Amino acid sequence: MSYILLILTTLFWSGNFVISRGMHADIPPLALSFWRWVVAFLILSLFAVRHLWGQRQLARTHLRFIFIQGVLGVGGFNTLIYLAVQSTTAINAVLVNSCIPVLIAVFSWVLHREVMSPRQCLGVVVSLSGVVLIIAQGDVAALLSVRFNPGDLLVLLAAVLWALYSANLRNYPRELHPFAFQSGIVLVGLCCITPFYLIELSRGTTFSPTIPALMTILYVAIFASVLAFIFWNRAVRAVGANKAGPFIHLMPVFSTVLAVIFLGEQLYPYHFKGAALIFTGIIMTTVLVARKK
Repeated sequence: MSYILLILTTLFWSGNFVISRGMHADIPPLALSFWRWVVAFLILSLFAVRHLWGQRQLARTHLRFIFIQGVLGVGGFNTLIYLAVQSTTAINAVLVNSCIPVLIAVFSWVLHREVMSPRQCLGVVVSLSGVVLIIAQGDVAALLSVRFNPGDLLVLLAAVLWALYSANLRNYPRELHPFAFQSGIVLVGLCCITPFYLIELSRGTTFSPTIPALMTILYVAIFASVLAFIFWNRAVRAVGANKAGPFIHLMPVFSTVLAVIFLGEQLYPYHFKGAALIFTGIIMTTVLVARKK
């Protein structure tokens, strides 16, 4: 069940990448980030905020953990991604974002001395090679011509924040209800985003509430925020950050499929080869390790 949740999470986040890039000229980055989490919190208020209120004493006890996770996962990661897609290409963004599993492994070792087995390390390499093959469109030599810009550096910083968020989930207090945690980090994230959004507004940068814009906000709020975060948090707590990390490599696969469906792009043989390597790497780091244990 945890692995199904991870697959759904990466699918929702892939849609987030595609739709935010497609709407980057219509919705300013901080506006998208702010309204995404406002709507997400309104949704959570229907069923989740009551858990936070009921466990308010426990939440105060673990306020430091909730604050850190809110800053990293809600206020930091998503806002940086929306800023990045204003100036970087989808290829560059996916390439940089694909280093997250490696960063998770590094931070898991630094923070918790959690060591990956040789099989897991090999699985990450195999999965990453599939990502590289897709990004290079079957010609790895093409990667030599890729030029990185400030947007790519923002994606890299976002990847570092998400890796820290995921590795730090090991400190999740078991008695804290997942909905209470989700509500808490969204509140923290909104507190971080709001001042920057107000600065954006003061500069006259805003958007028209068109149907596509509103549908975009609803998608990123429901699927990429509420559902994806709940699924990711639950799965990482169940299987560990190192096993969950390689599932990030599914995002280029899902992004390609979504582009074919919604943008009319074509599939090529290298897409299938890359997908096969990605799934092989994930199996090596999850299923085979579980059988060995």
